[in-house]
Amino acid sequence: MGYMTVSTPPRVLTVAGSDSGGGAGIQADLKTMLALGVHGMSVIAAVTAQNSLGVQGYWELPPEAVRAQLDSVLGDIGAQAVKTGMLASPALVETVADVLGRHAAPLVVDPVGVSKHGDSLLAPEAVETLRTRLLPVATVVTPNLPEVEQLTSVKVEDENGLRRAAEAVLALGPTWALIKGGHLPGPPVDLLTDGDREYRFAAERLDNRHTHGTGCTLASAVAARLALGDDVSAAVGAAKEYVTGAIAGGFPLGAGIGPVDHAWRWRS
Repeated sequence: MGYMTVSTPPRVLTVAGSDSGGGAGIQADLKTMLALGVHGMSVIAAVTAQNSLGVQGYWELPPEAVRAQLDSVLGDIGAQAVKTGMLASPALVETVADVLGRHAAPLVVDPVGVSKHGDSLLAPEAVETLRTRLLPVATVVTPNLPEVEQLTSVKVEDENGLRRAAEAVLALGPTWALIKGGHLPGPPVDLLTDGDREYRFAAERLDNRHTHGTGCTLASAVAARLALGDDVSAAVGAAKEYVTGAIAGGFPLGAGIGPVDHAWRWRS
């Protein structure tokens, strides 16, 4: 039997924290990338001790370790898209923004501020660095409503507030804002806009509490689809479809909140 001609898939880099429970962070990112057919690479910015019950501790890597990982991957392998997640301190945000600001690949920023369990994952002084250094170099930023409030002080009460939130986020400099409306009452609606074009993505609210890792998974899926050549609205549409299936397949794990199922397409 003949072997297939081997071609290298698009490469996507995640810069985030490690989740020991395997449902979010770097682990969710790499699983998502595999599921969507790209080669995932990782720069670990923090190590967390976490499980289904919450985050029991986190330890940041020194900025020079993060910079060395970035230089190592981007200098030799390169990336067709980059996704950032948990960057807990000003020094880490600064380091990552410095390197990625010089890199041409599309950048998806998930401004991770608070975990599903309500644990704060961002030092208050890091919020300012995120706003002034990382968001201006982002192609797409994907905040949920608590993160919108953390970044802009805009509080969204209903779907009508999504556009105001998007405008406040776009004022910080990213090209596109994807405002995730999952915290709204009623069916969740996400708003994607670059200030001119506007897209709304509706999904049914699934009756499943096992949703650990949804934010990481969505941002990684957007990055994967951008690396595969989608434009931003198509990438978000495809990512939403993947995440909705993953939430529907979310399973119990431990005594708390289980993860979404990154492999749902293989299982179904």
